[in-house]
Amino acid sequence: MTKEEIKPELKKHIIKYLNLLDLTPETIKDDQPLFGEGGLGLDSIDSIELIVLLEREYGIKITDPKEGRKILIDVNTIADYIIQHKSAK
Repeated sequence: MTKEEIKPELKKHIIKYLNLLDLTPETIKDDQPLFGEGGLGLDSIDSIELIVLLEREYGIKITDPKEGRKILIDVNTIADYIIQHKSAK
């Protein structure tokens, strides 16, 4: 899969896993921060759900919280990580 193919799928998973039913994949920008002001406003519980999403949907385990903070920035960074680690398998 290419990054452009992963991003819409990833957005659908984010909406489903985090129960963000007021959003659509089109309303989430690829570079929109997931956490904090000006972003989706996700919190630490949501970050755990994102880690579960990556493991269930893409077979990617994130065990180091520092690594998670570098990955779970926006849709672009998560998609890049999925591509890097899918090809490594």
